[in-house]
Amino acid sequence: MKSPFEIRPPFGRLLTAMVTPFNDDLSIDWQGVEKLAAHLESTGHDGIVVNGTTGEAPTTSDEEKIEIIKVVKRATGGRLKIVAGAGNNETSHSIEQARMAASAGADGLLVVTPYYNKPPQAGIFAHFSAMASATELPVMLYDIPGRTGVAIESETIVRLAENPKIVALKDAKGDLASTSWVIKRSGIPVYSGDDILNLTFLAIGGVGFVSVCGHTVGARLRAMLDSWFKGDIATAQSIHHELLPVFTGTFRTQGAILTKAALNLMGLPGGKVRLPLVDATPEQISQLREDLRAGSIKI
Repeated sequence: MKSPFEIRPPFGRLLTAMVTPFNDDLSIDWQGVEKLAAHLESTGHDGIVVNGTTGEAPTTSDEEKIEIIKVVKRATGGRLKIVAGAGNNETSHSIEQARMAASAGADGLLVVTPYYNKPPQAGIFAHFSAMASATELPVMLYDIPGRTGVAIESETIVRLAENPKIVALKDAKGDLASTSWVIKRSGIPVYSGDDILNLTFLAIGGVGFVSVCGHTVGARLRAMLDSWFKGDIATAQSIHHELLPVFTGTFRTQGAILTKAALNLMGLPGGKVRLPLVDATPEQISQLREDLRAGSIKI
Protein backbone atom coordinates (compact mmCIF):
# COMPACT_ATOMS: atom_id res chain seq x y z
CA MET A 1 0.00 0.00 0.00
CA LYS A 2 1.30 3.43 -0.91
CA SER A 3 1.93 5.98 1.82
CA PRO A 4 -0.37 9.04 1.74
CA PHE A 5 2.42 11.16 0.28
CA GLU A 6 2.67 8.74 -2.66
CA ILE A 7 -1.01 8.86 -3.63
CA ARG A 8 -1.19 11.02 -6.73
CA PRO A 9 -3.91 13.68 -7.14
CA PRO A 10 -5.63 12.99 -10.48
CA PHE A 11 -7.02 16.51 -10.85
CA GLY A 12 -4.26 18.45 -9.10
CA ARG A 13 -4.35 19.52 -5.47
CA LEU A 14 -6.46 22.70 -5.42
CA LEU A 15 -9.88 22.90 -7.01
CA THR A 16 -12.78 25.18 -6.18
CA ALA A 17 -16.44 24.41 -6.74
CA MET A 18 -17.26 27.59 -8.63
CA VAL A 19 -20.41 29.63 -8.16
CA THR A 20 -22.50 30.51 -11.18
CA PRO A 21 -22.85 34.32 -11.30
CA PHE A 22 -26.39 35.48 -12.05
CA ASN A 23 -27.53 38.89 -13.23
CA ASP A 24 -30.30 40.83 -11.49
CA ASP A 25 -32.83 39.12 -13.80
CA LEU A 26 -31.30 35.75 -12.78
CA SER A 27 -29.89 35.02 -16.22
CA ILE A 28 -26.30 33.80 -16.20
CA ASP A 29 -23.66 36.53 -16.23
CA TRP A 30 -21.42 34.97 -18.88
CA GLN A 31 -18.74 37.66 -18.62
CA GLY A 32 -18.80 37.04 -14.89
CA VAL A 33 -18.26 33.31 -15.45
CA GLU A 34 -15.17 34.09 -17.53
CA LYS A 35 -13.85 36.62 -15.02
CA LEU A 36 -14.35 34.29 -12.09
CA ALA A 37 -12.63 31.40 -13.86
CA ALA A 38 -9.66 33.68 -14.60
CA HIS A 39 -9.60 34.79 -10.96
CA LEU A 40 -9.41 31.18 -9.78
CA GLU A 41 -6.61 30.43 -12.22
CA SER A 42 -4.68 33.47 -10.99
CA THR A 43 -4.85 32.30 -7.37
CA GLY A 44 -3.09 28.98 -7.89
CA HIS A 45 -5.84 26.55 -8.78
CA ASP A 46 -5.19 23.30 -10.62
CA GLY A 47 -8.82 22.81 -11.51
CA ILE A 48 -12.35 24.15 -11.31
CA VAL A 49 -15.48 22.21 -10.49
CA VAL A 50 -18.54 23.53 -12.31
CA ASN A 51 -22.21 22.59 -12.02
CA GLY A 52 -21.88 21.45 -8.43
CA THR A 53 -23.78 22.36 -5.29
CA THR A 54 -22.06 25.75 -4.98
CA GLY A 55 -22.74 26.33 -8.67
CA GLU A 56 -26.47 25.98 -7.91
CA ALA A 57 -26.75 23.02 -10.26
CA PRO A 58 -30.27 22.13 -9.11
CA THR A 59 -31.52 25.40 -10.63
CA THR A 60 -29.56 25.51 -13.89
CA SER A 61 -30.81 23.82 -17.04
CA ASP A 62 -28.92 21.13 -18.93
CA GLU A 63 -28.27 23.67 -21.69
CA GLU A 64 -26.86 26.18 -19.21
CA LYS A 65 -24.65 23.52 -17.65
CA ILE A 66 -23.11 22.65 -21.01
CA GLU A 67 -22.45 26.29 -21.84
CA ILE A 68 -20.83 26.84 -18.43
CA ILE A 69 -18.37 24.03 -19.16
CA LYS A 70 -17.54 25.51 -22.55
CA VAL A 71 -17.09 29.06 -21.24
CA VAL A 72 -14.88 28.03 -18.31
CA LYS A 73 -12.84 25.73 -20.55
CA ARG A 74 -12.33 28.56 -23.03
CA ALA A 75 -11.50 31.09 -20.33
CA THR A 76 -8.79 28.88 -18.84
CA GLY A 77 -7.38 27.73 -22.18
CA GLY A 78 -6.97 24.11 -21.15
CA ARG A 79 -4.52 25.04 -18.39
CA LEU A 80 -6.83 23.84 -15.60
CA LYS A 81 -8.78 20.63 -15.18
CA ILE A 82 -12.50 21.23 -15.59
CA VAL A 83 -14.51 18.77 -13.52
CA ALA A 84 -18.24 18.87 -14.20
CA GLY A 85 -20.99 17.91 -11.83
CA ALA A 86 -23.09 15.32 -13.63
CA GLY A 87 -25.13 13.53 -11.04
CA ASN A 88 -28.67 13.67 -9.71
CA ASN A 89 -31.14 11.19 -8.30
CA GLU A 90 -32.07 9.61 -11.64
CA THR A 91 -29.38 7.42 -13.16
CA SER A 92 -30.59 7.72 -16.77
CA HIS A 93 -30.61 11.53 -16.64
CA SER A 94 -27.24 11.52 -14.88
CA ILE A 95 -25.81 9.46 -17.74
CA GLU A 96 -27.20 11.98 -20.24
CA GLN A 97 -25.57 14.82 -18.29
CA ALA A 98 -22.28 12.94 -18.18
CA ARG A 99 -22.25 12.44 -21.93
CA MET A 100 -23.14 16.06 -22.58
CA ALA A 101 -20.35 17.17 -20.22
CA ALA A 102 -17.86 14.98 -22.06
CA SER A 103 -18.94 16.41 -25.40
CA ALA A 104 -18.57 19.94 -24.02
CA GLY A 105 -14.94 19.34 -23.10
CA ALA A 106 -14.97 18.46 -19.41
CA ASP A 107 -11.87 16.70 -18.09
CA GLY A 108 -13.66 14.73 -15.39
CA LEU A 109 -17.00 14.16 -13.70
CA LEU A 110 -18.07 14.87 -10.13
CA VAL A 111 -20.89 12.44 -9.34
CA VAL A 112 -22.91 12.85 -6.16
CA THR A 113 -24.74 10.09 -4.35
CA PRO A 114 -28.35 9.97 -5.58
CA TYR A 115 -30.41 12.08 -3.21
CA TYR A 116 -33.97 12.02 -1.84
CA ASN A 117 -34.80 8.46 -2.92
CA LYS A 118 -32.28 6.96 -0.45
CA PRO A 119 -31.08 3.96 -2.47
CA PRO A 120 -29.50 1.00 -0.69
CA GLN A 121 -25.77 0.46 -1.07
CA ALA A 122 -26.36 -1.95 -3.94
CA GLY A 123 -28.17 0.80 -5.81
CA ILE A 124 -25.46 3.32 -5.01
CA PHE A 125 -22.81 0.92 -6.32
CA ALA A 126 -24.82 0.29 -9.50
CA HIS A 127 -25.39 4.03 -10.03
CA PHE A 128 -21.73 4.96 -9.78
CA SER A 129 -20.69 1.99 -11.90
CA ALA A 130 -23.12 3.05 -14.62
CA MET A 131 -21.78 6.59 -14.50
CA ALA A 132 -18.22 5.35 -14.81
CA SER A 133 -19.20 3.38 -17.91
CA ALA A 134 -21.13 6.25 -19.50
CA THR A 135 -18.09 8.12 -20.88
CA GLU A 136 -14.32 7.91 -21.11
CA LEU A 137 -13.94 10.59 -18.44
CA PRO A 138 -12.51 9.85 -14.99
CA VAL A 139 -15.00 10.05 -12.13
CA MET A 140 -14.75 11.66 -8.70
CA LEU A 141 -17.26 10.26 -6.24
CA TYR A 142 -18.98 12.85 -4.03
CA ASP A 143 -20.02 11.67 -0.58
CA ILE A 144 -22.12 14.27 1.28
CA PRO A 145 -24.81 12.48 3.30
CA GLY A 146 -25.96 15.70 4.96
CA ARG A 147 -27.39 16.72 1.59
CA THR A 148 -28.20 13.38 -0.02
CA GLY A 149 -29.69 11.60 2.99
CA VAL A 150 -27.49 8.52 2.59
CA ALA A 151 -23.74 7.96 2.88
CA ILE A 152 -21.53 5.89 0.62
CA GLU A 153 -20.47 3.23 3.07
CA SER A 154 -16.78 2.45 3.36
CA GLU A 155 -17.14 -1.04 1.88
CA THR A 156 -18.94 0.43 -1.13
CA ILE A 157 -16.19 3.02 -1.68
CA VAL A 158 -13.50 0.35 -1.47
CA ARG A 159 -15.32 -1.74 -4.07
CA LEU A 160 -15.90 1.25 -6.36
CA ALA A 161 -12.22 2.20 -6.11
CA GLU A 162 -11.39 -1.02 -7.94
CA ASN A 163 -13.02 0.50 -11.05
CA PRO A 164 -10.20 2.13 -13.06
CA LYS A 165 -12.54 4.92 -14.19
CA ILE A 166 -13.32 5.93 -10.58
CA VAL A 167 -10.20 7.86 -9.65
CA ALA A 168 -11.03 10.05 -6.63
CA LEU A 169 -13.41 10.82 -3.80
CA LYS A 170 -14.66 14.21 -2.65
CA ASP A 171 -15.40 13.61 1.02
CA ALA A 172 -17.86 15.84 2.86
CA LYS A 173 -19.01 13.15 5.25
CA GLY A 174 -17.23 14.45 8.34
CA ASP A 175 -16.36 10.91 9.47
CA LEU A 176 -12.58 11.06 9.50
CA ALA A 177 -12.19 7.65 11.10
CA SER A 178 -14.09 5.95 8.28
CA THR A 179 -12.21 7.94 5.65
CA SER A 180 -8.89 6.97 7.21
CA TRP A 181 -9.81 3.32 6.79
CA VAL A 182 -10.95 3.91 3.20
CA ILE A 183 -7.60 5.48 2.32
CA LYS A 184 -5.67 2.68 4.01
CA ARG A 185 -7.70 -0.07 2.36
CA SER A 186 -8.12 1.33 -1.15
CA GLY A 187 -5.54 4.06 -1.71
CA ILE A 188 -8.21 6.14 -3.47
CA PRO A 189 -7.18 9.81 -3.74
CA VAL A 190 -9.40 11.75 -1.34
CA TYR A 191 -10.16 15.47 -1.62
CA SER A 192 -11.47 17.42 1.35
CA GLY A 193 -14.99 18.65 0.70
CA ASP A 194 -15.23 20.66 3.92
CA ASP A 195 -12.94 23.67 4.14
CA ILE A 196 -12.59 23.77 7.90
CA LEU A 197 -11.30 20.16 7.77
CA ASN A 198 -8.83 20.75 4.93
CA LEU A 199 -5.72 20.42 7.06
CA THR A 200 -7.12 17.44 8.92
CA PHE A 201 -7.76 15.64 5.64
CA LEU A 202 -4.12 16.13 4.69
CA ALA A 203 -3.10 14.59 8.00
CA ILE A 204 -5.05 11.39 7.32
CA GLY A 205 -3.78 11.05 3.75
CA GLY A 206 -5.91 13.38 1.62
CA VAL A 207 -4.41 14.65 -1.62
CA GLY A 208 -6.03 18.09 -1.89
CA PHE A 209 -9.15 20.20 -1.62
CA VAL A 210 -12.37 20.73 -3.52
CA SER A 211 -12.98 24.04 -1.81
CA VAL A 212 -15.64 26.69 -1.54
CA CYS A 213 -13.45 29.22 0.24
CA GLY A 214 -11.00 28.99 -2.66
CA HIS A 215 -13.08 31.79 -4.21
CA THR A 216 -11.82 34.20 -1.56
CA VAL A 217 -8.59 32.69 -0.17
CA GLY A 218 -7.35 30.48 -2.98
CA ALA A 219 -3.77 31.73 -2.85
CA ARG A 220 -3.51 30.89 0.84
CA LEU A 221 -5.02 27.46 0.35
CA ARG A 222 -2.37 26.91 -2.32
CA ALA A 223 0.29 27.97 0.16
CA MET A 224 -1.14 25.59 2.77
CA LEU A 225 -0.96 22.70 0.34
CA ASP A 226 2.53 23.54 -0.86
CA SER A 227 3.78 23.90 2.69
CA TRP A 228 2.27 20.60 3.78
CA PHE A 229 3.71 18.58 0.92
CA LYS A 230 7.13 20.16 1.44
CA GLY A 231 6.98 18.95 5.02
CA ASP A 232 6.54 22.44 6.50
CA ILE A 233 3.73 21.45 8.81
CA ALA A 234 4.05 24.52 11.03
CA THR A 235 3.34 26.91 8.15
CA ALA A 236 0.39 24.83 6.96
CA GLN A 237 -1.03 24.88 10.49
CA SER A 238 -0.50 28.64 10.78
CA ILE A 239 -2.42 29.25 7.54
CA HIS A 240 -5.23 27.00 8.76
CA HIS A 241 -5.55 29.03 11.95
CA GLU A 242 -5.50 32.34 10.05
CA LEU A 243 -8.33 31.15 7.82
CA LEU A 244 -10.64 29.83 10.52
CA PRO A 245 -12.82 32.99 10.48
CA VAL A 246 -13.28 32.64 6.72
CA PHE A 247 -14.09 28.93 6.94
CA THR A 248 -16.64 29.56 9.68
CA GLY A 249 -18.09 32.76 8.22
CA THR A 250 -18.67 31.37 4.74
CA PHE A 251 -21.01 28.72 6.08
CA ARG A 252 -23.09 30.65 8.61
CA THR A 253 -25.85 30.06 6.08
CA GLN A 254 -25.84 28.14 2.79
CA GLY A 255 -22.38 28.31 1.20
CA ALA A 256 -23.33 29.63 -2.23
CA ILE A 257 -25.27 32.50 -0.66
CA LEU A 258 -22.37 33.84 1.39
CA THR A 259 -19.73 33.03 -1.20
CA LYS A 260 -21.59 35.18 -3.71
CA ALA A 261 -21.95 37.91 -1.08
CA ALA A 262 -18.21 37.71 -0.37
CA LEU A 263 -17.34 37.96 -4.05
CA ASN A 264 -19.61 40.99 -4.38
CA LEU A 265 -17.80 42.62 -1.43
CA MET A 266 -14.46 41.90 -3.10
CA GLY A 267 -15.54 43.45 -6.41
CA LEU A 268 -15.71 40.06 -8.15
CA PRO A 269 -18.72 38.60 -9.99
CA GLY A 270 -20.98 36.83 -7.54
CA GLY A 271 -24.38 38.25 -8.31
CA LYS A 272 -27.70 36.89 -7.22
CA VAL A 273 -28.89 33.41 -6.27
CA ARG A 274 -31.88 31.59 -7.71
CA LEU A 275 -34.79 30.39 -5.61
CA PRO A 276 -35.14 28.42 -3.43
CA LEU A 277 -31.93 30.09 -2.25
CA VAL A 278 -32.27 33.72 -1.18
CA ASP A 279 -29.69 36.48 -1.19
CA ALA A 280 -27.83 37.33 2.00
CA THR A 281 -29.54 39.84 4.26
CA PRO A 282 -27.85 43.11 5.29
CA GLU A 283 -27.24 41.60 8.73
CA GLN A 284 -25.63 38.50 7.24
CA ILE A 285 -23.45 40.64 4.98
CA SER A 286 -22.34 42.73 7.95
CA GLN A 287 -21.32 39.60 9.86
CA LEU A 288 -19.61 38.22 6.74
CA ARG A 289 -17.60 41.42 6.37
CA GLU A 290 -16.35 40.99 9.94
CA ASP A 291 -15.49 37.33 9.30
CA LEU A 292 -13.57 38.09 6.11
CA ARG A 293 -11.63 40.91 7.75
CA ALA A 294 -10.80 38.64 10.68
CA GLY A 295 -9.34 36.30 8.09
CA SER A 296 -7.19 39.14 6.68
CA ILE A 297 -9.22 39.68 3.51
CA LYS A 298 -9.15 43.31 2.47
CA ILE A 299 -12.63 44.55 1.58
